[in-house]
Amino acid sequence: MINTVLFDMDGLLLDTEPLWGESMLRIAGKHRIPITPERFKETTGLRIYEVTDYWAVKYPWEGQTASFVADEILDDIIELSKQRGRVMPGIEKALELLKANNYKIGLASSSPMRMIQALTDYFGISHYFDCITSADSVELGKPHPGVFLHCAKELGSTPLQCAVLEDSVNGMIAGKSARMKTIVVPDAAHYNDPRFAIADVKLHSMEEFTLDLVK
Repeated sequence: MINTVLFDMDGLLLDTEPLWGESMLRIAGKHRIPITPERFKETTGLRIYEVTDYWAVKYPWEGQTASFVADEILDDIIELSKQRGRVMPGIEKALELLKANNYKIGLASSSPMRMIQALTDYFGISHYFDCITSADSVELGKPHPGVFLHCAKELGSTPLQCAVLEDSVNGMIAGKSARMKTIVVPDAAHYNDPRFAIADVKLHSMEEFTLDLVK
């Protein structure tokens, strides 16, 4: 029986996903790293420190280290998210519903912990989560299932007791690889991506979320 629900953050809890590209382009441009939006697909799913490590090998530049550039991108995306981000429609209602029905609630994101903590505190949703974990805590990020398995373990739940809520293909693969039920909420531009067929449920918005889906 499902008694635990694990949430992704970027694009699912918070409308921050489009802002990542903006921050990466701005900081890459500052350091004269030849990154374009077309080159983002080369690092899809990688954590930000893995992204800048990749850039350092593929598009080497002079000056600051890859980790320094990653930290600058994080500072930028956190501030940009506070200015222009928002809690996605239906999220707070879903969290309230799960809390009221005694589900264990976790947050399992590929974003660094300092970003997760800064934004969940800023948007006033951190108190809903019994456990907050970052892919910082595991060897590999999504689509590897490590961050979901780690969060479930911290909550005292087995994978078969968990449902995952995700917006991305890599996150969905991570949830399925963890042997967890997986509900996807893709953005409108990717809703018809045929890869989402492997999800257990697909929603247009978290406003469609009900307890029956979890049960």
